Amino acid sequence: MRAGGGQATFTAECSHTFHFSCISANVAHGNLVCPLCNAQWRDLPFVRPTSVPQPPAGHILQHQQPPPALIMQHRQPPPARILHHRQPPNPTSDPFVVFDDDEQVEPASGPTGSRQTPPAGAASNGAVVVNTHTECSAVARDSSSDNFAVLVHVRAPGMIENDAAPRAPLDLVTVLDVSGSMSGQKLALLKQAMRFVVDNLGPNDRLSVVSFSSDARRVTRLARMTDAGKASCISAVESLAARGGTNIAEGLRTAAKVLDQRRHRNPVSSVVLLSDGQDTYTSVTRRGGGANYEALVPPSCLRTDGEWSAPIHTFGFGNDHDAAAMHVIAEATGGTFSFIENEAVIQDAFAQCIGGLLSVVVQEARIAVTCVHPGVRVISVRSGRYESHVEEDGRAASVRVGELYADEERRFLLFLAVPRAEATDGNNTMCLVKVACSYRDAATGGDASVTAEDAVVARPEQAGDAERSAEVERERVRVEAAEDIAAARAAAERGAHEEAVGILENRQRVVAQSGDGDAVIVALRAELLEMRERVSTRHSYMRSGRAYMLAGMSAHAQQRANSRQMMQEPVNQSGNSDGLPRMVSFRAAGSAAVQDEATLSYSTPAMRAMLLRSRHASAAQGQEKQPTAGDDAHSSEPEVHI
Repeated sequence: MRAGGGQATFTAECSHTFHFSCISANVAHGNLVCPLCNAQWRDLPFVRPTSVPQPPAGHILQHQQPPPALIMQHRQPPPARILHHRQPPNPTSDPFVVFDDDEQVEPASGPTGSRQTPPAGAASNGAVVVNTHTECSAVARDSSSDNFAVLVHVRAPGMIENDAAPRAPLDLVTVLDVSGSMSGQKLALLKQAMRFVVDNLGPNDRLSVVSFSSDARRVTRLARMTDAGKASCISAVESLAARGGTNIAEGLRTAAKVLDQRRHRNPVSSVVLLSDGQDTYTSVTRRGGGANYEALVPPSCLRTDGEWSAPIHTFGFGNDHDAAAMHVIAEATGGTFSFIENEAVIQDAFAQCIGGLLSVVVQEARIAVTCVHPGVRVISVRSGRYESHVEEDGRAASVRVGELYADEERRFLLFLAVPRAEATDGNNTMCLVKVACSYRDAATGGDASVTAEDAVVARPEQAGDAERSAEVERERVRVEAAEDIAAARAAAERGAHEEAVGILENRQRVVAQSGDGDAVIVALRAELLEMRERVSTRHSYMRSGRAYMLAGMSAHAQQRANSRQMMQEPVNQSGNSDGLPRMVSFRAAGSAAVQDEATLSYSTPAMRAMLLRSRHASAAQGQEKQPTAGDDAHSSEPEVHI
């Protein structure tokens, strides 16, 4: 036993630690196994009544004995039959259970709660690259603009494949729905996907599994995925059984405890949440009506000013999950929302996500914009879900970018007020803004900063033949399409399905006039067509349209790959079915012009490689994607757009 927070604690032979008063009362009620791992105990805490006053009335164990004298007894375990029909106590519902038993990271970390210290001599994966593009190369000297666009393009370095540049290890908590609706094939496929995740984590990565139904349970502590750790974790996952209701909030609270109370920290942390239902235990109704889905998110997981929390990547499984709740959970924490209608390919969806998390090369990235010419002002920043700020005088702006996967890109549009050129300017060019990016290198832990070339425009007497930037135009089209997707979704929520279809049709026409043949334009046209079909009726919208659109909005807002895996046969732009089930990441499948390696996808090489590994693993196991009602049986791998 040891002291902890002013209270005596008990460390069992299985290495789990509890407040002595709590666990001794638990044992006094006949619970002779570990609440966390179900290991049978031989050394038990023994309660001897004393005259010490009773604990506060609000204690979670209402029938607890007075605080005990600290005596250890050695007892033989009870016959196994005694344990057969007893449900293990729920450790998460007890606020006195502390999840500080996480396995130490390697190499040894610093003080409690500190991040892992990178190995001496660790090499960086390279520098972030930042470029700027002005909407046109020249502005006439006598002209001014109140809405001049400048594109800021950020690209993360790739990963160096050598021992001198190890990737940043990951702390991952998977929060898995094991309610009654997950029984049968759903749970079997979820277990298969978890085996793949475990197999592809490295010995310095740590994983904790949380399951939830009517309540939540930490199935495994946060442990390193060594061979022994993997075997233990897979065994625990295989023991999961489906029963009860759906308590998403409790599952997330448990995950938050795992991360908040850990003694050591790997450089990268994340939560993955999968559910096929709606939370029936937590009230999310606002006063005056409407849903407050952020009530499902633990406060420590919410993004706040100056703080970088672990993102929650959510996966809505099937047609009955609460897509709006899952989208808000992801959005509020900086994660992505994926829609898995085709349960047979859940492993592929997990694989793409894990491929990204295992390739984080940049953290806490921040873009700083400073106006150079005294007459230039920043009017606005279009940054999606990334927090941006414009100084009151318009002379500076910033964007909080956060983490970047290897080779991942971000694009942000600045809109500037550009004045007329004065004779005193003395030359035929005008320097508009300077752009810099500060960040932490995930491989070395060191701070770094890079600066782009200044955004400059020529100021000739006439600028009628000035070259326009294809990069700026492409991003403007993408941003405006994303805004119309959100508007169409809002119309569909009101039941105005004709209005929603009209919004998407109008945007399709605009997109079609913007660079025919460009990969971005082709993909946007296909996506808008797919969405138009899914919002056309109340039935199609409620069945899959809402989730499909929210997943698209998530990918666009974060500029990060997610999954939209559909069961029915896709329809291409000519209206012909290609007969292939699909996995859609950002864009709709089915267009002959969109191939597996189309460049628009937000997916990265690491994400695509992990997805390919998933498909190879399924093939090696003889577990082909199973055809479902409405799908043609197929002997080859389905087309995958990533």
